Amino acid sequence: MANVVITGANRGIGLELAKLFAARGDSVTGICRETSEELEDIADQVISGIDLTQEESLGAIATLLEQLLDGPLDLLINNAGLFTNETLTSMDFDAIQRQFDINAMVPLKLTMVLLPFMTNGSKIANITSRMGSVSDNTSGSYYGYRASKAALNAFGKSLAMDLKPQGIAVAQLHPGFVKTRMVGFNGDITPQEAAQGLAARIDELTLETSGGFWHSNGQALPW
Repeated sequence: MANVVITGANRGIGLELAKLFAARGDSVTGICRETSEELEDIADQVISGIDLTQEESLGAIATLLEQLLDGPLDLLINNAGLFTNETLTSMDFDAIQRQFDINAMVPLKLTMVLLPFMTNGSKIANITSRMGSVSDNTSGSYYGYRASKAALNAFGKSLAMDLKPQGIAVAQLHPGFVKTRMVGFNGDITPQEAAQGLAARIDELTLETSGGFWHSNGQALPW
């Protein structure tokens, strides 16, 4: 049995990941702003009412996990995110900053807070987006989302290098174009399909492949 922590676990991809790991018999801790009945039914622990952009919330999570976890933290999935679109004609710098905070800074801060709970063999999965690829950008716009996910990718790559001596592997994972509320339920695959692909990539992750950037279907993505 593994100890798994998932942010944004109350709905969408996060909820499906929680269901998947719970069905495996793992101990799942869901972190979210607002909980849901589905999450409460399947998670071993739910930490809700949490704003991860606030330092006091990060400290509270560390305190709670110290009490809740039985053994080391085997897997941290940084899944929570924010998606808005800024264009040349509708530029919103506050929205861009908010996306940087939630999509890039929060995963890094939470990872640093939870590192003391990890050990040799632990894994970190950052749910990113291929929209964070600079070379793959052929359509422009989405200034905040693209840049914040590119920052998350850079953070994850550095973490992979720095944590390898401790035996902790890190992956940047693009779920695909998923039918979630974030994109108005437009998409190519369901959250269940995305979760299955993401879990497969996490299972495959080793120290030798740590730092990679993959699609949930296994395709290596360009930086």
